Amino acid sequence: MSPFSSPLWRERDFLRLWAAQAVSDFGARITREGLPIMAVLGLAAQPGELGVLAALSSAAGLLVGLTAGDFVDHTPRRRILIGADLLRGVVLVSLPIAAWLGVLSMLQVYVVATVVAAASVLFAIADHAYLPSLVGKALTLDANAKISATESVAEMGGPALAGVLFQALTAPFAVAVNAVTYMVSALFLWRIRTPEPTPDASRRRGWRNGLVTGAATAWAEPRVRVLLIMTTTGGLFGGFFSALYIAYVLRDMGLGTALMGLGIAAGGVGALAGSMLAQTMARWLGVGPAISIAGVLSALGTMLILFAPHDRAGAMAALVVSQILGDAFGVVPLILASSLRQAVLPNEVLGRVGAVFRAAPGAGAVAGALAGGALGGVLGLRETLLVAIAGLLIGPVYGLMAPALRRVREMPA
Repeated sequence: MSPFSSPLWRERDFLRLWAAQAVSDFGARITREGLPIMAVLGLAAQPGELGVLAALSSAAGLLVGLTAGDFVDHTPRRRILIGADLLRGVVLVSLPIAAWLGVLSMLQVYVVATVVAAASVLFAIADHAYLPSLVGKALTLDANAKISATESVAEMGGPALAGVLFQALTAPFAVAVNAVTYMVSALFLWRIRTPEPTPDASRRRGWRNGLVTGAATAWAEPRVRVLLIMTTTGGLFGGFFSALYIAYVLRDMGLGTALMGLGIAAGGVGALAGSMLAQTMARWLGVGPAISIAGVLSALGTMLILFAPHDRAGAMAALVVSQILGDAFGVVPLILASSLRQAVLPNEVLGRVGAVFRAAPGAGAVAGALAGGALGGVLGLRETLLVAIAGLLIGPVYGLMAPALRRVREMPA
């Protein structure tokens, strides 16, 4: 089926949601790059302060992942999406106002980064839970593939756009433009007219109950249980990998920051290709096998950097190919696994299960980063990255061996 023959092109409310997410995705990437730039240019932030800034953003996302599930399942989800956009826009606007008044401080940047990171994760959890009620479960795979394509474009263009904005405008004005993207996203969401089932707020039981319910629900469904084990394992060893990847590229491969940035940007091209490849792989291999096989190919593609030639041109070529293959096949399991969860679980629990799927790999990534950093000092960068990639193969191989997932040939209706 041609991408342009999809019935979703005639669904105006999905197109509004898609447009909102596209604008929001660009806003999120500009924020991710822009706040550190503002801290450096406007406040002469030191490396330690930038480390605190990154840590606060990660911690906020993990905290929301642990606590938001029950709230998302017992609150109208479109309202959460709009609220998250407005909150991000408002707190970002406070930065240029403070700069204009001459009172901008790192403390305020810390607070804004924390709030924006928390609201972004809340948006992602609510969006995952909201999509099936808007398009129907039968079209969730197609919808997820389209949304993933836009996210890939944002990953390629967002950092570059941030650089242009902060170079063409002063940092406070660039942040103000960034805030507008969230307001535009909220406007698109506000224009959606499809009625949403009204959740029963009286059944809210608090975040602990929501986390337990989400974990129990995921574990009780055999196919989702396999996916949870795979994503948690991936988060753990992905943390190993991310902790040392940049150091390996700069030191062992001998590439500068500019070449590294270009190589990483190539991953966005791969991710865009992967978003278009997901449905094809599902048709050819079956949904379950496609999730696992794509995960194996992603890990093996990433491994190419460990065998890069020693000359700069060869190392750069290896980095680009590795990024393209790793991201292309890495996006496929994300799309298919997310769609499978949406297909087999009731809409009423998608928020709580989605929160668990955020929290488990997030916690694993924190532990993996700490362990990877410590192991890298003992074994060396290349050897530890080899351990990390071997670990990244564990989840997909387990998925291939698990009958519950291996036997899923088509997306359940």
